Amino acid sequence: MIDGIQLLTFFLLVVIGFFFMEFISYLMHKYLQHGPLWILHKDHHKFTKGKLEKNDVFTFFFTVLTMVLLIFGFLDGFDSKFWFGLGIFIYGMGFFLYHDIVFHRRLKIRYKPKSRYIKRVITAHRMHHQKSTATSGISFGFFIVGKKYDSK
Repeated sequence: MIDGIQLLTFFLLVVIGFFFMEFISYLMHKYLQHGPLWILHKDHHKFTKGKLEKNDVFTFFFTVLTMVLLIFGFLDGFDSKFWFGLGIFIYGMGFFLYHDIVFHRRLKIRYKPKSRYIKRVITAHRMHHQKSTATSGISFGFFIVGKKYDSK
């Protein structure tokens, strides 16, 4: 049976996994994808007819990492690897839903955000695509964005 301390620990590991991914995503996006790995990322900043981009290699990498953490965490009795991996998984699902589906419309759905926060995330990402190049840019994070991106 799980006690309160274990439950709190599991919850904190999920939250840490989520925010760890936002931090790592920011650093990778700013310093690698808009730097030495631009060759893999630049097609993401252009319209492509196909469903896949070279940029998807980053998603594949983090999907494999997440699966390894979840599987080995499960096999080791739902230890910390599992809960940390669950936080990364939740981040990845949120990123996929709002980045790939809502913003980039990889699936053709109609969605008009009502939440001020979601509108802010979308505005920040739109500004990133308008203002960013291989060596410079703005708004490299995804879920943590400043209020300066609020719609007027």
